[in-house]
Amino acid sequence: MIFREVEDRDLIAKARKGDVEAYNLLVSRWEKRVFNYLLRLVRNREDALDVSQDVFLKAFQSLSKLDDPAKFAGWLFRIAHNEAYSLLRKQKPEGELPPETARIGAGLLPMELSVAVEAALLQLTADQREAVVLKVYQGFKFDEMAEILECPVSTVKSRLYTALDLLKVSLAPNAVRD
Repeated sequence: MIFREVEDRDLIAKARKGDVEAYNLLVSRWEKRVFNYLLRLVRNREDALDVSQDVFLKAFQSLSKLDDPAKFAGWLFRIAHNEAYSLLRKQKPEGELPPETARIGAGLLPMELSVAVEAALLQLTADQREAVVLKVYQGFKFDEMAEILECPVSTVKSRLYTALDLLKVSLAPNAVRD
C-alpha cells in the first residue's frame, strides 16, 4: 500500500469525526486532479471550477457513506463524473457539432502538440474521451475505471483501445493536413 493511501485513510477517519482541517488537507491533495478531470469533461474552466466545488461539498456531506477509505479516489471521481454529466445534461446543447477533423503534421512544438492532442481528444465520443482521461491523465486501473464509469471492465477496455486507435490515426506524424 502506498504511503499516500495510508495518509488519506487517516485524513478520512478524522474528517468523518468532524475535523474540517483534515478534510481541507484531503481536498488540497485531490483538487488539482479532480479539476483537470472535470475540465476535460465539461471543456469550460468556470464550469469545471464550479463543479469541482460541488464535488468536494458532496464528498464531504457523503463521507460517512464511503465504505472503504482505500477506494476514496474512485469514489471521489465517481462523484465528479456524476456532477459533470449532470451539468452537461442541464446545458442541453441543441446539436453538438463535431470538431474539425484536421490531421496533425510532424515537427510540432510542445504547445502546438498539446493543442493538437486536445483537438484530437475532442474528436472522440464523450465515453472514449473519459476513458482516455481516466487512464492516461489520471492513472486509474481498469477496475477503478469500471467503478467510476459504472460499467464492465471489458467495456472500459473497449472504449479506451478504440479511442487510442483513433488518436493514433489523428495524431500520426505522417498524416497530411486536409
